[in-house]
Amino acid sequence: MSDALRDRIERYYATVPLLFADAEDFGPLRLFVRKAPGAPYYGGPGHARPTAEGAAAVTGADIARVRARQRELGVPEAFEWLAEAAPALRSRIEDAGLPVAERPLMALDPRRAIPPQPLPEGVRLHVLSADDPALPMTLALPRLAFARAGTAPGSAGRAELSALAGELTADGTVDTIRPSLLAGHKTLVAALGPDGTPLAAGHYHPANGTTEIGGIGTLPSARRQGLAAAVAAALATHARDRGVRTVFLAHAGDTAARIYARLGFRPAGSTLLIADQPARS
Repeated sequence: MSDALRDRIERYYATVPLLFADAEDFGPLRLFVRKAPGAPYYGGPGHARPTAEGAAAVTGADIARVRARQRELGVPEAFEWLAEAAPALRSRIEDAGLPVAERPLMALDPRRAIPPQPLPEGVRLHVLSADDPALPMTLALPRLAFARAGTAPGSAGRAELSALAGELTADGTVDTIRPSLLAGHKTLVAALGPDGTPLAAGHYHPANGTTEIGGIGTLPSARRQGLAAAVAAALATHARDRGVRTVFLAHAGDTAARIYARLGFRPAGSTLLIADQPARS
């Protein structure tokens, strides 16, 4: 990872949560606290990260204070940071008894045109609006897509998706997301089937010319049709068309990495996070 790319990703991780959260500082650690219920930014905020000035100075006492505040707030004891920006923090987190997992990152080659991706007959890519009829099911899709590891086709389909969408509508989650879409803080793209059912979806949150695209998942019954690649390409293209210069993502395994490599993404370091914290999806 070049120093310039590292700095852009580090700035992104430091600023994009502030679109949705307030910051509370505990010495060299910053905790993001959601302004309103719901999860408009990935699975949080609610996580902590080192400040740029204090990455090397984090102590066990700092970590303990953040964890105590997270327990008070009723959120997971989550930490996340760019490995290359704070290489010594992992051992301090592990010394505090928290398991650390690694998420490899890939960044889109800025010189590479994004190749168009084929879609099955009748499927179309769609950028969702705040009042889009497909919004509830699109927001429900990750729960089915990521319920089990792997990319093998499964049985969960429209009926299960519709039931989950009803739950997210009833509990207020859908209404919580709408302001982020209206403000342009969140963009959702879905591959819609002929009947309007979201078959795959993903999102991005831009900040200062940089974005991470994520939450790319496919309805289990619609897998192995190239839908995830099509959504990833559409998200990156949409972001670039709106002035985003640096596009990156995290991947969960070799299969996904190969898909993203075909689109022009290249390895770009890694983020570290608490192994059992909720996925940002």
